[in-house]
Amino acid sequence: MNQAKAPKKKIVIVGGGAAGIELATRLGKKLGKKQLARITLVDAQNTHFWKPLLHEVAAGSLNAFEDELSYLAQAKWNHFHFVPGQMASLNRAEKSIGLNPVFDDNGREIVPKRTLPYDQLVIAVGSTANHFNTPGATEHCLFLDNRQQAERIHATLINHYLHAQASGNPDARLRIAIIGAGATGVELAAELHYAAIELARYGLDAIRPEHLEVTLIEGGDRILPALPERISTSVRHQLNKIGIRVKTGQLVSEIRTDGLVVRSGEFFESDLRIWAAGIKAPEFLAGIDGLASNCINQLLVRPTLQTTIDEHIYALGDCANCTVTNRNGESFTIPPRAQAAHQQASLLAKSLITQASGNEPLTFNYQDYGSLISLSRFSAVGNLMGAITGDLMIEGTLAKLFYVSLYRMHQMALFGKLRTGTLILKDLISQTTRPQLKLH
Repeated sequence: MNQAKAPKKKIVIVGGGAAGIELATRLGKKLGKKQLARITLVDAQNTHFWKPLLHEVAAGSLNAFEDELSYLAQAKWNHFHFVPGQMASLNRAEKSIGLNPVFDDNGREIVPKRTLPYDQLVIAVGSTANHFNTPGATEHCLFLDNRQQAERIHATLINHYLHAQASGNPDARLRIAIIGAGATGVELAAELHYAAIELARYGLDAIRPEHLEVTLIEGGDRILPALPERISTSVRHQLNKIGIRVKTGQLVSEIRTDGLVVRSGEFFESDLRIWAAGIKAPEFLAGIDGLASNCINQLLVRPTLQTTIDEHIYALGDCANCTVTNRNGESFTIPPRAQAAHQQASLLAKSLITQASGNEPLTFNYQDYGSLISLSRFSAVGNLMGAITGDLMIEGTLAKLFYVSLYRMHQMALFGKLRTGTLILKDLISQTTRPQLKLH
């Protein structure tokens, strides 16, 4: 008499960002391929794009369509399942999540509201910009949370240039204010300056590069407040060299159609305003079905990445608040960085695989390998941290090579060494057949 086959464990991952897609890929290869578990990835979009590159999409330095990854294709290649949808609710008692219906561009429902069961749930929905309820921010600012928003910034930029070209005004100017001088704001400012130079080379020269006025506005006393001060100082010096205006100690109190007001009362005129200050997890996570969350909606998790309330639910990446202890016995909160999301995805994959064999979950230990800031084609600055290098500051070509390698490491986690090598070769060849900047 044949024994009934035990049902496969259902592992559901919500969010296909850097952490979610890496986790689904690793689990698919180890558990899904052997049919030891059914791995399901849920995301509101149909494609994945690496968020740290969004500033390049906004400036036009990178064409997002060439670097996006289809979730359906990745699922097929790596033995997991993809379900389109946006998480709306959680029922911990029944171990299920509710998904909103999916609509097309015309508002027609194409996928109805659904319920998805799980045995283990991983929430990796990332973060969005935190405008701190600043008056006028949502109405008069552009944001940089996803590919669509990045492309909107680029389209707005190109339209300003086309309008200036058609007007024939020899003194046309474009004033851009970027609120927030963290890594995103700083890198975007440099990319926009590079874009101005390239646009002039391609004939859109009504706004001369020196007439693109980019102002970085930071509430803290220095730019890049999360990084060592020596890096902040070096980056500010290089921004000054390429003509980026930096204003620190300026908390924004109101955004208007023609500029912004800071708490001191000073008014900064601008034609385009981009919010790049602060993050928060999506609103729906705040206290969802009793899970503990903080003031920016991040779910509180243990060092095992399990939520503090429910051991069957995990959270990682920007939407998780994880406090760990370092070698000196000091507690600290994991920063919302791509390297942290990558490390958490790698650890959680191992942990869920070992749990499938009846073992206890593993504990996450964060290793800070340093930080790198790209200043477009001009330079890069950062520090490397490790047992051999210590805390080593690097800049220039070497820093740029390390910066580029971060994306290649993400690709290797998704595609393996051979396919990543092929992608690198493709990118090198395509540089000779396409313009240096996306012009539409």
